[in-house]
Amino acid sequence: MNGGYVWLGVALLFVVWVALVFNRLVSHRNRMREGWSGVEVQLKRRHDLIPRLVEVVSAYGHHERATLEGVMEKRAGALAAKGAGEAADAERGLGEGVGSLIAVAEAYPDLKADAVFRDLMGELVATEDALQFARRYYNGAVRELNNAVGVFPSNMVAGIFGFKEGEFFEVEKAIEREAPKVSLGAENAG
Repeated sequence: MNGGYVWLGVALLFVVWVALVFNRLVSHRNRMREGWSGVEVQLKRRHDLIPRLVEVVSAYGHHERATLEGVMEKRAGALAAKGAGEAADAERGLGEGVGSLIAVAEAYPDLKADAVFRDLMGELVATEDALQFARRYYNGAVRELNNAVGVFPSNMVAGIFGFKEGEFFEVEKAIEREAPKVSLGAENAG
């Protein structure tokens, strides 16, 4: 009789442990999804700024049509990307396009002095900063989920219930880790 209670106690402890691990995995997965949502908000904000920026630059640099069209094509690719890995690849290309757009702006002093352009660049820099924070939060949540899915013994519960590792949203080039820099002030203002 006492042996039955021991086994019942062990089984109950096992069920409680599985429930706790399962709930922790769900919490990690939800934090990762929340983090990705934050990244998507910032990416949408960035994607909404780019056509306005292209429009302002095109008013000054009519012969830069190939650069402007390239940026818009890369934006379309970034909008169509699904998931962190595909989005990271598309955003790398878009970042290079925006860099080209900024290089075009450097060639037109009147454009750099344009108030609308300066405002858009300020918004872009703020968006890049917010995106960096969102990316850090998301990647931290992915790391926590991946640790929980990968370590023993919680990996057994993760496998039983179909939890998968998350995908990091990574930036490979150092220049893409920084917000775009443009000198907008008056040169030799004093």
